[in-house]
Amino acid sequence: MRVIGSRVLGLFITLLLSSMVVFGALLIAPGSPLTFLTQGRSTSPEAIAALEKQYHLDESIPAQYWHWLSGVVQGDFGNSILYKDSVASLVAERAMNTVVLVACAAVLIIVVGLVLGVITGLRPGRLSSLAMVVATGAMAVPAFVAAVVLTLVFAVQLGWLPAFGPGDGFRGRIEHMILPAVALALSSVAFVARLTQTAVREELTSEHVQTATSRGLPRRTVIGRHVLRNAAIPILTVAGLTVAGLIAASVIVEQAFQLNGLGSFLVTAVQQKDFPVVQAICLLYVAAFIVLNTLIDVAYSLLDPRIAMNGGRP
Repeated sequence: MRVIGSRVLGLFITLLLSSMVVFGALLIAPGSPLTFLTQGRSTSPEAIAALEKQYHLDESIPAQYWHWLSGVVQGDFGNSILYKDSVASLVAERAMNTVVLVACAAVLIIVVGLVLGVITGLRPGRLSSLAMVVATGAMAVPAFVAAVVLTLVFAVQLGWLPAFGPGDGFRGRIEHMILPAVALALSSVAFVARLTQTAVREELTSEHVQTATSRGLPRRTVIGRHVLRNAAIPILTVAGLTVAGLIAASVIVEQAFQLNGLGSFLVTAVQQKDFPVVQAICLLYVAAFIVLNTLIDVAYSLLDPRIAMNGGRP
């Protein structure tokens, strides 16, 4: 419990520092918020004063940050400069598409990557070597290249799957997410598979596994209790960080498949200098990444009690 408590405390501190970075980064960005609020038009001093009061631009930077952070804690990210609507509602409309995309890609990475890595690690041979050669090649394929190839083959030539848009309904959404999820997860599946294979083979040759085998323990017991459990920590580390990295990588895939998610919304907001939207999405991305890493740290202590005994250090 002490380790979990320290991780949760560290989570809140990191989120607070991240919010400062996100808020401050846009303050030093080129251009004035007033320029984008007025769209460069000639505006009366009274109108400018009203805008400054509405967005708290007439106050000090710490006061502006406090107003923004207080709203964020209550789920209020302000109003969009471009759409003149609540940022929270605009983000909520698009968040589900990103969540479904990242979740589908994460399932592919964890299931396919781990299964392929474990099988090739436990059964070395020509097929295992061939699978790793293919995995090595897949690791070098960028997400946008995979998106183009998958669209040309499975959507244009074969016509099996839809290429663009998020889809309607549960079945339609899943069908529309297959190609984007594969494009997003392809290189990560290969990476996790290679790492899993290496970790499993290292554990198979370790002294404690050889001792357990020499004692006549069943192979299933040796693999389950000694090989996979000890190999799980490095695998969990990379798999968790890889899944967390999908949040940022989804920006490219969403643009390629026109999914209208947070990634494509962020690109539009940056191009239009819609500061409140950029701040909200960046903070959500950072928060999701930090939360996932905290969950990984907590999982460490559950997999290996020695980590908890050492104060959270492996």
